[in-house]
Amino acid sequence: MRFDTPLILLVLSCLSLAMAQVSYDDCCLTYVKELNKKTQARAVKYRIQETDGGCNIRAVIFTMWKGRVYCCDPQETWVQELMANIDKKAVKHVKKAAPKRQKSRLIG
Repeated sequence: MRFDTPLILLVLSCLSLAMAQVSYDDCCLTYVKELNKKTQARAVKYRIQETDGGCNIRAVIFTMWKGRVYCCDPQETWVQELMANIDKKAVKHVKKAAPKRQKSRLIG
């Protein structure tokens, strides 16, 4: 009987160490069904979550301008449209930020 208690404690301590080494990613576990137009207009960027590592579902994670995030189903039409709108805004922003070229003058 004395042998059982230390053995059980040893097994439990090994299990707790093994569980402590598992890293939990910041993953979406469920989808938001729909975002209203006002909320969609506040989306500033997105990233795609793949089903690798600790993440179980594929998702598009939208980040709003105040930092709030929403997990959405990438198969939904409105999600794909919102991603395209964010991409268009990013292209416009890059074009505005590009420096204008000045014509070089030859001194002769």
